[in-house]
Amino acid sequence: MEKQLENNLDNYLAYCEAIGLGKCFTAYAEECTIEEIMMIGFNPNSGYTYIALENGISICSSMGRDVEYLVTNMEDGEETFFDDYYEAVKHNENIHNDKQD
Repeated sequence: MEKQLENNLDNYLAYCEAIGLGKCFTAYAEECTIEEIMMIGFNPNSGYTYIALENGISICSSMGRDVEYLVTNMEDGEETFFDDYYEAVKHNENIHNDKQD
């Protein structure tokens, strides 16, 4: 059975949201196509369009700006942004390793 991709997007996107989402897809294509996409969306509180990956990292763009990679520590809710996907992966792995110790 195929997994259906979730999204919280309206039937249309504003210009900056569309540009940002395009940048998120470009980053996904260039950096992490082996990762499954969990959700695609827009957060109206932060202004970020995002692609949330199954590995716990989100590719984000605010108002069409360059992408950032967001790692959220599920234990304390702390959010850390990175300019580089591989730095985000390292940080995410460190969070998981700290939980196991």
